[in-house]
Amino acid sequence: MTIDWTHFTPWGSLSGGLLLGVASGLFILINGRILGVSGILGGLLAPRSGDVAWRLSFLVGMAVAPLVAASLFPASIGLPRIDAGYLTIAGAGLLVGFGTRYGSGCTSGHGVCGLSRLSPRSLVSTLTFMGAGFLMVYLLRHFI
Repeated sequence: MTIDWTHFTPWGSLSGGLLLGVASGLFILINGRILGVSGILGGLLAPRSGDVAWRLSFLVGMAVAPLVAASLFPASIGLPRIDAGYLTIAGAGLLVGFGTRYGSGCTSGHGVCGLSRLSPRSLVSTLTFMGAGFLMVYLLRHFI
């Protein structure tokens, strides 16, 4: 195995992980809610009164944050490159959506928040997510 040193970004990854951890901790301390993106989005499908504004604000913030970062740090933020067609991306999105409903949460909810709360269900879910990801990478790299 070789490392693509051009795209190896340990400091950006570390700072992103720290920001996610701090945001998750603050979110649960301030709001008493888990910072799981699928749960936040899913809560908009059957909204409760007084529950829509913060969910929409969160999701809009997620969409706008990369644009703000790119305008503030244009040299360090590049466009993502996805080597797949629109049909493949749509299919992957549907599978992820199905998986988050079936698994009662997404990787951010289980992997970051659930594991920090020592949730056994989140441990099983995270191991399943990671194992399936490792298996797919192995299969795609060696057999396709």
